[in-house]
Amino acid sequence: MDFDGKVAVVTGASRGIGKAIALELAGQGARVVVAARSEVEREKLPGTIQATEEEIRSAGGKAIAIRCDIRDPDQVESLAHQVREAFGPADILINNAAATFRASGLEVPLSRWDLVMDVNVRGTFLCTRAFVEPMMARGSGAILNISSGAGDMDVREHEGRLPSLAYGVSKAAVNRMTVGFAKELEPHGIDVNALMPASAVATEGTRAFYGKKIPENFVGPEAMVEASLHLVSERAPRFTAWVGTDEELKKLL
Repeated sequence: MDFDGKVAVVTGASRGIGKAIALELAGQGARVVVAARSEVEREKLPGTIQATEEEIRSAGGKAIAIRCDIRDPDQVESLAHQVREAFGPADILINNAAATFRASGLEVPLSRWDLVMDVNVRGTFLCTRAFVEPMMARGSGAILNISSGAGDMDVREHEGRLPSLAYGVSKAAVNRMTVGFAKELEPHGIDVNALMPASAVATEGTRAFYGKKIPENFVGPEAMVEASLHLVSERAPRFTAWVGTDEELKKLL
């Protein structure tokens, strides 16, 4: 896949899936904007936007780290402005930043429920609207929302395995948002899709969520990279308004 010269914005790129995608995009020639709040190493959530930027630059790629709280519309608009100033209008937006909290619906504090909804739903909404106008003017672009099977599962079949109701509800909203924006933006040549991991992914966030012991069947963040890049590439077959897992995508290619 040829991303040479493309401008790609990846939110939540200080660690996990976002970082893995950012590294590969840069390795394939994209100019990558590493966006997140993480500027200081945390014990349970290691990784910073500066570390990702440096890793890309050390490998010969082009990147810039920009701190942004995607819940804040002013910061999101500032992010879009800084991207244009540094690299030009974005060709690719990957909405990867996410928050979760391990609690049932009866137990989750309202403040945590609001946090998860604000980051996962509001943040995805704000970033999409902030970056889409130049894409519309150009008549091309790609937006990928990193979702989760937690937002698509039949709870009757997964009883007892829903440790975060807030997270599941937020990702269901992201899936619906994906389809809605895809229909609105398809006439402008912009693809909007959502990708869910077929297998649970072992990231720094997952370790903080589950504790130190991660089940053996979890895969690494790199497992999401190939499918993610295909969904934001200009190679055929192209998809829009598509919501599915990396394994489902492979069967269609």
